[in-house]
Amino acid sequence: MANQDSTNPSHALFDQFVQAQTCKEVQCTFSELCHHLQVDPRDYQSFYTKLKERLNYWKAKSLWVKLDKRAQHQDYQQGEVCAKNKCLVLGAGPCGLRTAIELALLGAHVVVLEKRDSFSRNNVLHLWPYTIYDLRGLAAKKFYGKFCTGALDHISIRQLQLILLKVSLLLGVEVQTGVEFKGFVEPSGDTGWMAKLFPDNHPAGKFQFDVFISAGGGSFVPYGFKRKELRGKLAIGITCNFINRHTAAEAQVAEISGVARIYNQKFFQDLLTETGIDLENIVYYKDDTHYFVMTAKKKSLLKMGVIKQDFSDAGKLLARVNVDQEALLRYAYDAAQFSTGHCLPDMQFAQNHAGQPDVAMFDFTCMHRAENASLVRERKGKKLLMGLVGDCLVEPFWPLGTGIARGFLAVFDTAWMVRSWGKGRPHMEVLAERESIYQLLSQTTPENTSKKYSTFSIDPATRYQHVNLNSVKAFQNTLILADPPRSRKASAFEVLLKWCQQHTAGYDGVKVKDLNQSWRSGLALCALINTFRPCVIDMSSLEESNAVYNNQLAFNFLERELGIPPIMSASDMSFKGQIDKLSMVHYLTQIHDAFNERTPTKGLHSQTFYSPLPLQTFNLQLHTPSRTRVSPVAPLSAPKVTPDPVNPDPELSSNEECYFCCQRVYVLERISTEGKLFHRSCFTCHQCGTTLRLGGYTFNQHTGE
Repeated sequence: MANQDSTNPSHALFDQFVQAQTCKEVQCTFSELCHHLQVDPRDYQSFYTKLKERLNYWKAKSLWVKLDKRAQHQDYQQGEVCAKNKCLVLGAGPCGLRTAIELALLGAHVVVLEKRDSFSRNNVLHLWPYTIYDLRGLAAKKFYGKFCTGALDHISIRQLQLILLKVSLLLGVEVQTGVEFKGFVEPSGDTGWMAKLFPDNHPAGKFQFDVFISAGGGSFVPYGFKRKELRGKLAIGITCNFINRHTAAEAQVAEISGVARIYNQKFFQDLLTETGIDLENIVYYKDDTHYFVMTAKKKSLLKMGVIKQDFSDAGKLLARVNVDQEALLRYAYDAAQFSTGHCLPDMQFAQNHAGQPDVAMFDFTCMHRAENASLVRERKGKKLLMGLVGDCLVEPFWPLGTGIARGFLAVFDTAWMVRSWGKGRPHMEVLAERESIYQLLSQTTPENTSKKYSTFSIDPATRYQHVNLNSVKAFQNTLILADPPRSRKASAFEVLLKWCQQHTAGYDGVKVKDLNQSWRSGLALCALINTFRPCVIDMSSLEESNAVYNNQLAFNFLERELGIPPIMSASDMSFKGQIDKLSMVHYLTQIHDAFNERTPTKGLHSQTFYSPLPLQTFNLQLHTPSRTRVSPVAPLSAPKVTPDPVNPDPELSSNEECYFCCQRVYVLERISTEGKLFHRSCFTCHQCGTTLRLGGYTFNQHTGE
C-alpha cells in the first residue's frame, strides 16, 4: 500500500497539502490537488462530496470522518439552511477562518478576503478546554501532529491559521489572499451588495453577497458600528519570540503558564536585583518559537533606557521615536533568560513579517469593544446582514488568555445569527437575539461556560449556562438612517425641513428655519399638531415666553395619542444650550410618519441601517417607525391637552421608569438591558459605584443589583 500511495499523484498531493507549512504552499498544493481530481472548488455546494468520492485514500478517511461528524449536526440541516446565502468574510485570522468554516457547514457560499499573502504571526494563544475540543473535532491533529499533546494548552497563531485554512478549503470556502477590502459597492439595478477591492480588477470584486462578517481586527470596524473605549491603569506589555530549534536541551526547559508578582514575590525581586528588570507577570510558552509575554513597570523601562523620556500620554510614551529598540531587545532577552533559569541555549530572536527581531512593546491601558455586534444595512430594497467577530468586536485582555476563546464563542454566535437570517426570520428579531447573546460574551470564563464540550454547537444554549435570547427585545430596536454622501444627506434633511415649514407656516411667533433651535419655544411643535388636529390645542392661548408649558403640551399629546415618547424633558428642550439636530430629526421624522399617509417620505430614507441598540448609542440620523398611524383628516374626540404646570409629565408606565431611581427615562439618556431601562448616570456598580458598560456586568436576579 505504501508503494501504491507514493505513485498515486493525488495521494502525494494530499500528503503535501496536509503537511504544508506556509499559506502559499497550502493554496498551491490544494489547487493542484483539485486540478488533478477534476473537482472545482467554485462548485461549493457539491465540492466536498465530490472531493471525498474522488480521493479514495486511506490517510484521508480519518479526516472525512471528523468533518462528516461535524457537518451532520442538526444545526446545519444538511447544509440547506443557508444554501441561498452568499457571505463575505473579511480577514483570514483564526476568527475569520473559523467563521468561514461554520458558514460553509450551513451551506452558504463563502468568500474570505485577506490583505496579507502570508501567515507570519509567531505569538502563541492560550486555549480554553472547549477550544481544544472544538479544534480536535476539526481534525487539527491531522494537520499539526503536536497539537495540544500532553498538558499543552496553546498554539501559535500561524499554526492555527494553517489548520483552519486547510479545513476551510476542503469545505469549499474561497480564500483570496493579497487583496485589500476598500469598502462597499451599493446595489444598483440588478446587482446586489459588492466589495470595492485593491487591486480593483480582482475577480472577487464581482461577488454579490447578502452577509458581511468583519474579522479584520481592531483597525477595521465597518461603517455603522461604534466602539467603546475602556481605560484602566497604565499597563505596558512586551512580547518576544526566540527561534525554537527543537533540541533535547530546549525540550527540557519548563514552560511558565503564568507567574504573577502577587503569588511569587521572591522571583520578581530576584529578577530586579540581578537584572534591574521590574515585571508584574511573565508567561513562557513553547511552540514553533519560544514565546514570552510580560507586563513591565514604566519606572523600570525608563531606568533601563528602553523608554527615553517620560510622558503622561501613553501614545507619546510608547511612540517609536521614544523607544530605544536595542535596549528593548536587551530587556526582553534578559527577562527571558532569567525566567528560564538561563537554560535555553543559544537564544536568538525569531523574525517577524518585516524581517526584524520579533519583539513588540504595547499599551493595553486602552482597549476597545464594539457597542453592537450586528446590524442590517438596506439599499434599494436589498438588505445586508453585518456582523463582527474577533478583535474588531472585543479586544482581548491578553494576560487572561481570553482572546481566541471568546473569539470562537463570538464566531459560533455569529453563525447562529446567519442561520436565523437564512431561515428568513424577521431581521429585527435576528439582530435582537444576536445582541442578547453578545451581552454574555465579556462575562464568560472557563468556569461559567458549559463543561459538556461534546454538546457544543452554534446554538448558544449548548455553550452558555444562563442565556436569555430575548434580553434585547425586537420592539426596542432602532431603525437607523445611514450617513450617506453629503449631498444625499443634505437632501434628506431638506425634505423634512420643507415639510415642517409647510405645515407651520402662518402661525404667529413661529418661523422654522432649521431642525433644532427653531423648536425651542414649543410653539412650532404645537403649530405642527394644530395643522393636523385643530381641535386639540388652542394656539391663541399660548405665549412664546412660556416655553416649558408649550413643549409639555406638545409632548403629552404626541405621546398619549400617537405613541411618540419625548426625547428630553420640556425644561431641557426650553433651556438647554444646544438642541442636538440629529435627535430632533429623529423626533420630527416620527411626527411626520404619524401624520402623513405616505411613509416614509420619498428621499428621506434612501438607505437604512437596522440595529437593536438604544437610540443614544449612535450619532447617526435616526428614525423609529411609529406605533400608531393617524389619518391626516380624521377628527379626534380627545379633549384639549392641558398639562398640570406643577407636575407636567403624563402618567408613566413602569417600562418608562429607570429601574434603579424610578424616575422617568427620556430617550437620549436611556440605557436598555435585561429588559429594563436605566438612566446612564444610574447604571452603576452596586459595590463600587463605577459606571457600567453593556455586557460588562453581572445582574443578580434575586437582589436586583
